[in-house]
Amino acid sequence: MSVKSLLAKPFALLVHNKIKKGAQTAVADQEAIFKTLLKKAVGTQFGIDHSFDKIESYDDFKRLVPIRDYEQLKDYIEKIKQGKPNILWKGKPVYFAKTSGTTSGVKYIPITKDSISNHIDTARNALLCYMAVSGNYSFVNGKLIFLSGSPVLEEINGIATGRLSGIVNHHVPAYLRTNQLPTYETNCIEDWETKLDKIVEETINEDMTLISGIPPWVQMYFDRLTERTGKKIKDIFPNFSVMVQGGVNFEPYRTKLLDSIGKQIDTIELFPASEGFFAFQDNYKEPGLLLNTNSGIFYEFIPAAEIFNDNPTRLSLKDVKVGENYALIISNNAGLWAYNIGDTIKFISTNPYKIIVSGRIKHFISAFGEHVIAEEVEYALLKAANEEGAKIVEFTVAPMISQTKGKSYHEWFVEFENPPKDVLSFSKKVDENLRSKNVYYDDLITGNILERLKISPVRKNGFIDYMKSIGKLGGQNKVPRLSNDRKLADELKPFIA
Repeated sequence: MSVKSLLAKPFALLVHNKIKKGAQTAVADQEAIFKTLLKKAVGTQFGIDHSFDKIESYDDFKRLVPIRDYEQLKDYIEKIKQGKPNILWKGKPVYFAKTSGTTSGVKYIPITKDSISNHIDTARNALLCYMAVSGNYSFVNGKLIFLSGSPVLEEINGIATGRLSGIVNHHVPAYLRTNQLPTYETNCIEDWETKLDKIVEETINEDMTLISGIPPWVQMYFDRLTERTGKKIKDIFPNFSVMVQGGVNFEPYRTKLLDSIGKQIDTIELFPASEGFFAFQDNYKEPGLLLNTNSGIFYEFIPAAEIFNDNPTRLSLKDVKVGENYALIISNNAGLWAYNIGDTIKFISTNPYKIIVSGRIKHFISAFGEHVIAEEVEYALLKAANEEGAKIVEFTVAPMISQTKGKSYHEWFVEFENPPKDVLSFSKKVDENLRSKNVYYDDLITGNILERLKISPVRKNGFIDYMKSIGKLGGQNKVPRLSNDRKLADELKPFIA
């Protein structure tokens, strides 16, 4: 065992035990964070505008601080961009995490000196928990890669600005710098395909032990390596032992990724975002992500069906229930207040508080009143794929609203690695699976209001070519699982097989 491995072992056990103990005090920790956040921000512009000095309880907070999304917070962000201090949080942010929003254009999410540790320490803790549970310490001796955005930062009135993954790259601990790939110069390449070819060149002869990134872009990396060598990943990197992933649900990608690797491998799921690092898989052997309840973030939960109501139910952690679908709302020490991050989650346990990410609030189909969400379409497709031996590369779903006498239906755009023998029979299974998960959709089919769903197979690499065509290939970009209109569907038409 190397010096790094020897040093990692006691530290991993210490952190893991601390996190296990902290999971038992989650509600108390949330109450303490709530009070601390209000106290520190009472003199900010936002705190003055929302009478923080009069807030004595969570009920007061709900009354005085409405739920907001980025557009509703934008005026405060613009003041910070102009160089004004003490707007959302004391002083000025140290960073803006620049992210492309689907409805707000470019977003500038503040990261403060108080909040940066949430991003850095949580990523570290996820790896340390994995070490403690698995006993695998040796991967720290090999090469590690995170497929991320460029670390090049610009400045807006003295505030360093760039992609979150690029910001985090500047905080990789010194003891891991010698292990990290690709090189800084390669990481700075903006064009994804050029960058990917360079990453392959730099890593193909290295002892890669940990690979991390968003699943579709990890898959693209694996495909390039196999194209270059004709080998499975396990034969290129025999010591590759752990894959870290987040950003999208891993399950639709699991089968193809593991097939590319050629062996079973340990995986760790994360739930990071520019707004905060919310949860991570503290035990790689068990489902669910441990909610990060003592890291500068106060959580609220709105039943997903109420998120567009004028006065939705707002719950703190102590009142959540297992199995309910909630919109995740945060207030944090970067100055986001009752902020709707756009994701929905579901608790699979409240002792400890463990979640799964069930989808995006704006990514759903309810063109006919069915309100189908990502969790349901992923279940429906993967169940059918497992039964039929089909392998899925990527997919998205949109409504097809009939303009003639025919009935409307859901159109599924699916790229197969291994297609089913009979697409029509396969689509019927998917439809039945979706009906079993969503009673409203079932009622629409039973009532002859909708036709059964139809699958439009997408040609090989069709989704990659589509993402390239809109300038969103690689990095942190993701294909939406669902749309409530035909914009994405119409753009995909040229890529149908």
